[in-house]
Amino acid sequence: MNNISILIVEDEPEIRRFLRVTLSNHGFTLFEATKGAEAIAMLEREGFVRSVPRRGIFVVRKTKREVLVMITVWAALESMAARLVTEQASDADIAGLRPELEAGLLALGLDPEATVERTPPAEAGEDRLAGALLAYLALLQRWNATYNLTAIREPREMLVKHLLDSLAMQPHVRGLVSLADLGTGPGLPGLPLALATPGLAVALVESNGKKARFLRECVRQLGLAPRVRVLESRAEAVAEPGAFAAITARALDRLAGILAVGGHLLAPGGRLLAMKGQHPTEEIAELPAGWRVVGSHPLAVPGLAGERHLVEVARA
Repeated sequence: MNNISILIVEDEPEIRRFLRVTLSNHGFTLFEATKGAEAIAMLEREGFVRSVPRRGIFVVRKTKREVLVMITVWAALESMAARLVTEQASDADIAGLRPELEAGLLALGLDPEATVERTPPAEAGEDRLAGALLAYLALLQRWNATYNLTAIREPREMLVKHLLDSLAMQPHVRGLVSLADLGTGPGLPGLPLALATPGLAVALVESNGKKARFLRECVRQLGLAPRVRVLESRAEAVAEPGAFAAITARALDRLAGILAVGGHLLAPGGRLLAMKGQHPTEEIAELPAGWRVVGSHPLAVPGLAGERHLVEVARA
């Protein structure tokens, strides 16, 4: 039995019976009403109006269209029910990753129970770092099923290659006041870094509309505004010159390309923190005049065998 409840509002007995059988087969808790007033009373009595998120309310009304259209509508409803069940299973899969996430955080020197800086206060279980990261991962997996935000779809692979990989650079952003994440995609590494780093203001720069919508929803649900902003723009078009202590990019371009589109955003003394795989010797040789590498750090990502490096670039 899943934890989604559905209210059926329908005065036709045969339609109501069909919906009852279809939705019951998917494990939903069902409530039924034949009239609007009865439905409103039931909503109040059963606490739907004040219910927690994830509790669904679906209203089905009588129609005079052809039976074939009715069957199509019913099939769509059954498909929606199946999708919701899948979401429930996916959330359960992600919740089961907590021990591995907590172990990974400890390996990176992060406290899974650290309080996340959020406004307004988080729901129970999500004001701590591990819970907030799992909430973000659940959002990513749910949206990814529809919007293809990332090619990685398996929850454990997302945990290692997205969350822990992003957080491997967290020691290098401690103490920073601001960070612009260029071409952030679904919020990587910017969102995990914002969750793990109190006081860090993050601008998530993303020109893709569907990804920017996802980012805004993450900021809303995770309670990160106004500390975290979404800038739906190409990096070169962001009109905030000198506004950031650091910029970062995880998979945007080569070092010279990142500086070409985002170098203007750096404050005096600011740094590019570029995440790379193997040490980028060729890219370093291509740096334009006026820029130099000030540090290169191998990163150890729990659960990931491949090489990872963080390259720091500053003005010469």
